[in-house]
Amino acid sequence: MNELTKRLSSGVIGLILLVFILIKGGNLLYFSLFILSIIGLREFYKAVENIKVTPSYIIGYLGTTGIFLSSLIPNINLDLIFTIIVLALLIILVTQKKYTLKDISLTLFGIVYIPYLLFHIGYLDNSIYIYLIFIIAFGTDTFAYISGNMFGKKKLCPTISPNKTVEGFIGGILGSVFLVITYSLYFKIKPVWSVVLLSVLSSILSQLGDLAASRIKRITKIKDFGNIMPGHGGVLDRFDSIIFTAPVIYYYTKIFLI
Repeated sequence: MNELTKRLSSGVIGLILLVFILIKGGNLLYFSLFILSIIGLREFYKAVENIKVTPSYIIGYLGTTGIFLSSLIPNINLDLIFTIIVLALLIILVTQKKYTLKDISLTLFGIVYIPYLLFHIGYLDNSIYIYLIFIIAFGTDTFAYISGNMFGKKKLCPTISPNKTVEGFIGGILGSVFLVITYSLYFKIKPVWSVVLLSVLSSILSQLGDLAASRIKRITKIKDFGNIMPGHGGVLDRFDSIIFTAPVIYYYTKIFLI
């Protein structure tokens, strides 16, 4: 099986599984986000170990578990979870000499960057807006790739991601707007101009999420975060744009559309 076949096969299987989980929602959705968060956090911690950082895996996993539980149990809120996480990290900093301030900081950063942001997908459970997260993220990625290959000349961020172009960046935004307008017309989401603005903002952040992950990979000198999906890399390689897209769609729809 060649690389393209592997990529297409794993992509189709992943897409079918994603749609099934989104349709079912509820505990299945939150448990899936929990598993993805644990895997993604492990990928991040493994990456930063390449730059002589010693993250606290146990605090990271317990923090992720706390975020997961706060999504299911009303009496557990994120303020409590993050208070416990920060206090635990400070105690470790004081009592265990092997951990430096940089270790503690990147442990906390990993918790915020991956499970905290990723769980915003679950906050839109049972809403038609949850699908916009993936329509915009995957749509932007696809149209940016196509337009970049067809028209790309000016490099966007050559030191971070040499293959990305300004034309691809713009094409990704325009493609996202087209998909979101089609989706909003079908489901009668109004006002359309507000949904278009959401699409533009989310598409920009989606591409920034991709660039942020690329920057982390360059700093830590890795090609991919993992290989859980053949041809697609790890969880962070596949969900880097979604991590940035989910929060903006959640807060935008909560403030302006719902």
